[in-house]
This record gives sequence, C-alpha cells and structure tokens, in this order.
Amino acid sequence: MSGRVLVVEDDERLGDYVAQGLTEQNYTVDRAANGRDGLFLATDSEFDVVILDRMLPGMDGMAVLRAIRAAGVLTPVLMLSALGDTDQRVEGLTAGADDYLAKPFSFAELLARVQALQRRGRGAEAQPQQAVLRCGDLELDRLTRQVRRGARRIVMQPREFRLLEYLMLHSGEVVTRTMLLEAVWDYHFDPGTNVIDVHISRLRRKIDDGEGQPLLHTVRGAGYRLAAD
Repeated sequence: MSGRVLVVEDDERLGDYVAQGLTEQNYTVDRAANGRDGLFLATDSEFDVVILDRMLPGMDGMAVLRAIRAAGVLTPVLMLSALGDTDQRVEGLTAGADDYLAKPFSFAELLARVQALQRRGRGAEAQPQQAVLRCGDLELDRLTRQVRRGARRIVMQPREFRLLEYLMLHSGEVVTRTMLLEAVWDYHFDPGTNVIDVHISRLRRKIDDGEGQPLLHTVRGAGYRLAAD
C-alpha cells in the first residue's frame, strides 16, 4: 500500500523515524515541525492520512485538529501523544481524530493504523453511493454532506456525520458497539473509552431534541437502532 502522508511532529528524531519508515513502505511523506505549518499543509494539499502530534509549538495539535475539521477537511487523522489516559484519548477522538496512538509506539503498529485508515476511506469510495439517505423525516445528503430533519438543517461534525451515515445505512437494524467501533473508528478492539456514548449522546441531541418522534433508540444490552417507528 502507498499514498501521501503528512507528519506533523516537532520531535525531529521521532519525525525522522516515522518519515523514514513510511518512505520505505513507498509512501510520499510531507513534514511540518509546528502546528501552524501543519495546519497550512493539511488544508492546502490532499493527503491520504495526517499523523498529528498533540503537543506542538505555536499551535497545539488539538487546535490544529479542530481547525482542520472546521475547514471541512475530512482527511483521516491519526493523533500521537504521550498523554495516553482515557480522558485524553476521548478528547482527541471527540475533537475529530480518527485514531489515537500513545507514545512510545512501535512503527509496525503505526503503519498498521495508517493502512487501516486508508482501507476504510478507499472501501467507502468503492461502495455504490446512494446519494440521499432517509429515515422518517431525517435526510442525509452524502454529496453535499448536509443533514436535515424536516425543514431544520442540522450542522454535523465529520465524525458525527460518519456515525449518522452508518446508522442510516443500517436503518431499522440493531447496530452494536463493536460494529460502530470497526466501521466508524476502525477499531478492531474495544479501547475501553466512552467515545461511542459521547458521540451517540451528541447525535441524539442534534436529531431528536425538540422533535415529537425520537429516531435514535438505545437497545439495552445490544446497541442502537435508528428507526422511525
């Protein structure tokens, strides 16, 4: 597998290590040593994956990540950090990161995660695209990336959009936590965080609050179901 990767890392030795390993795997690697340069590159060029350190000079990784998502850039982001506790991981994932890798790490693990993010993106592109998904009066347009419930437009963060898209593709079915972890976060293990609960709660507020009929249901002990019944 090959592609173009942006590495935003201020530790020169670590950045060299990651860049060399990726180059040996036939990746084209762009580098940035601070947050501002990383943000410029991430929003100015197209990459398959962005590897983003959390602690950066000038502009920290969390601010860079939020700015990338606010600019509408949906490139998968793998966040690196020495801050590996549960709350820090949840914060990074909630802000729009697609995966989170704690330092120190092996290059083999980093490469596996980069490739998994690529496969997920390419797999989605290869699937037949039904442009508009509907569940009751909820509508998701996959081309314009707009969501409406009735006449009300709902603003979605990239991860929320992906989560809702998956639920709508499986409308009426019970979707388990494992299915969501694999399809939306590309985790093939339970990272032991409440990241799904956080996102489901936010999504439910956006699509159901103030509406007469709830669409997003919790199926106790099983998972979640999006349905208009």
